[in-house]
Amino acid sequence: MAPSNHRAVGAFMERDPHARRRAAEADDALGYRLVERFRDVDTDYDESSRVAFVVNCLALADRAVELHGLSPSLCAGPSFGQMAAMAFTGVLAYPDLVRLTAELARREAAYFAAEERDLVTHFFFRTPPDELRRVLADLDDAEVWYDLSCLLGGGFYAITLACGHVGLLEDAVRAAGGVPLYSMRPPVHCRAFGALREEARALLAAAGPADPRIPWVSDQDGAVLETAEEVAALVADGFVRPVRWPDAVAAMRRRGVTEVWVPGPSNLFDRLSQGHFPTVRTVTPEDAVPARS
Repeated sequence: MAPSNHRAVGAFMERDPHARRRAAEADDALGYRLVERFRDVDTDYDESSRVAFVVNCLALADRAVELHGLSPSLCAGPSFGQMAAMAFTGVLAYPDLVRLTAELARREAAYFAAEERDLVTHFFFRTPPDELRRVLADLDDAEVWYDLSCLLGGGFYAITLACGHVGLLEDAVRAAGGVPLYSMRPPVHCRAFGALREEARALLAAAGPADPRIPWVSDQDGAVLETAEEVAALVADGFVRPVRWPDAVAAMRRRGVTEVWVPGPSNLFDRLSQGHFPTVRTVTPEDAVPARS
């Protein structure tokens, strides 16, 4: 999930017909006006921001289908993209997906409010695999607890650790020739979050997922998933297992994929797909031509 506040995407949400329809349906599911609440928040990952991200990803996918004839044979939902993917592929009805997204955000906020470890997930790049081993060895030598949360390819990684040790990690990354980027709060994809995985499992089971209309490619190991049970397990396991995007790319290439579409705010996953597929198309709020009322 890439940060995308109201200033960046508000005009798209209020003027694009697909986004307006998706937002109105979300209003009905939530019992409040999503765009208004989203406009008033000052954080990137609160409940309304997460639902707005899903709304925008789905609206852009709707545009790709309607205006450009997109008819995908596979779907990959890296990290938080799994939420939009569940609606796009029919695993959950859209109103149920909206309510699940909001409830998971509330559960996660309560969980981290009660935690005292002050964990963050720190992203960095331009770090070759051999140098990553040096970074991890430096943390081990300092007896720092950490978990490798994202292996995104192209020298991009993320590590979850205590906020107070970010400086040590940044020093190790720079010493390895890499570039520290930013720390994400709340943290993601960490084996310490087993309680969140269990809550997600229960919520998903109660929502009654269906088999996806098109197969999924796991962002955790590249497995191809075709049942509701497999997708639900993937989404719940996302709380504790790292994203391994090169595995997903390899699986898509093995299945003969030559064209990839990335709907949503521009982020790493469009750039990380370049060079692996002959055609990579992005559909972003910036690219979309807003429809005037």
